[in-house]
Amino acid sequence: MSFRVISRDVCSSLVWDTIEEPDVDFDEFVELFSKTAVKEKKQPLSDTITKSKAKQVVKLLNNKRSQAVGILMSSLHLDMKDIQCAVLNLDNNVVDLETLQALYEIRAQQEELDKIEKHIKSCKDKDNSKPLDKPEQFLYQLSLIPNFSSRVFCILFQSSFSECMSLITRKLEILQRVCKTLQESETVKKILGLVLAFGNFMNGGNRTRGQADGFTLDILPKLKDVKSSDGVKSLLSYIVAYYLRHFDEDAGRETCVFPLPEPHDLFQSSQMKFDDFQKDLTRLRKDLRACTSEVEKVCKVSDEDNLQPFKEKMEDFIAQAKTELETLDIELGSTHKLFLELTVFFSVKPKAGEREISPNTLFSIWHEFTSDFKEQWKKENKAILKERLKAAEECFRQAKEKASYSVKPKHASGIKAKLGMKI
Repeated sequence: MSFRVISRDVCSSLVWDTIEEPDVDFDEFVELFSKTAVKEKKQPLSDTITKSKAKQVVKLLNNKRSQAVGILMSSLHLDMKDIQCAVLNLDNNVVDLETLQALYEIRAQQEELDKIEKHIKSCKDKDNSKPLDKPEQFLYQLSLIPNFSSRVFCILFQSSFSECMSLITRKLEILQRVCKTLQESETVKKILGLVLAFGNFMNGGNRTRGQADGFTLDILPKLKDVKSSDGVKSLLSYIVAYYLRHFDEDAGRETCVFPLPEPHDLFQSSQMKFDDFQKDLTRLRKDLRACTSEVEKVCKVSDEDNLQPFKEKMEDFIAQAKTELETLDIELGSTHKLFLELTVFFSVKPKAGEREISPNTLFSIWHEFTSDFKEQWKKENKAILKERLKAAEECFRQAKEKASYSVKPKHASGIKAKLGMKI
C-alpha cells in the first residue's frame, strides 16, 4: 500500500498536526501483510536429468515399464534433493504422501537395479559408451537415496496405520452408540410398548397371542403392512402418530428429536462383522512388526548423519502404535460383549448356519423398521405443524375480530329523557 504524500503548507493547519504515530508491535502485522516470496516454479523432474547428446541411449527397461516411469517423471515438478529431504527427514511439506506412494511403487526392483549398475560399471572406463535412458537414470538416482525403500515403507505405513485405526474406532463408536440406544433409550421402550399394547389388543380374542409379554423383532418391519379397515392408514403410521401426539411434547416443532437410532447408523452397523475387525487388527499387528523390522534395519546400516530424525520419530510411532492396538483390542472386546448382551436383551436367535448372531441379523431388522418409522414420523410432524399453524391463525383471527368489535352507547329514549331535553 503506497501513501499519497500530502505536502504541508506552513500557513495551514492540518489534521496531521494533531496526530502522532503510536508505538506498535509490528510482529503480527509483518506476518499478515508482508509480501510473500514468489514460489519458484519447478520444472518437471524429467527435465532435471541431463539429456545425453548421443543419438543412441541404452534402454534396460521394457517399453511399458519405461513409459510408466517416464510419465511419473514428467508429472512431478520436483528436484531429486526434494525427494531425498522428504525421505530422510520425514517431511511431507514439499513431497506429499501420495507422491511418495507413487515413487515407492515405481522404484527399481533388484533385478532392474542390477542391470543398471552393471551397465554403469561397464561404462566407467569407456569414452564412447552409450548413456542410460532417462527412466533408467531416474530409477538409479532414486536408489542412491539411503535406504529409500525401507524408509518410505515406514513413512507410508505410519500414515495408513493412523487412517485404519481411525476408521475402526469410528465404526466401533457407531456400533456402541446403536447398542446403547436400543438397550437404554426410554423412547425406544415407549415405542416397543405401544407396538405390544396395540398388538395385544388386536389379538385380544386369541388366547395364544392375545396377552403376550413381548414379541420377536421380526414383526417390526411388518407393521406397515397391517392396514386399517378403510385401507388409508397402516398400523405403523398410527403408532407413529399416537407416539407423537401422546408422548412427545415437541411434536411439530424444530426441537422434535427422532426417538429411535438413526437408520444410517443402523445400516452401517448391519454391515459390520466382528471377524473383519479381528482380521484388521491382525493385519495391523503384522504390518507393525514388518515396520519395526525395517526401522531396525535402517538404524543398523545408516550413517550417523542420516540416522535422525528417522530413528527417533519411528521409534516413538512404534511405541504409540503398540499401545493404541492394545487399547483398540480391549475396546473391540467390550463392544462385542455389548452386542451379545443386546441380542439376549431382544431374544434374538442366530440364523441357520451362524455360529453366533451377526450384527446383520439384528440390525437389518431395526434398519428397515426405523427407515419406515422415520418416513411416517416426518409426515406426521408436518401434519402436526400444519395443525398448530392453523390453530394459531384461528386464535389470531378471533383476537382481531374481538379487538375490532366496538360497543355503541345506548341513548335514552323514554318520556323522562324527552322532558329532560326540553328543560
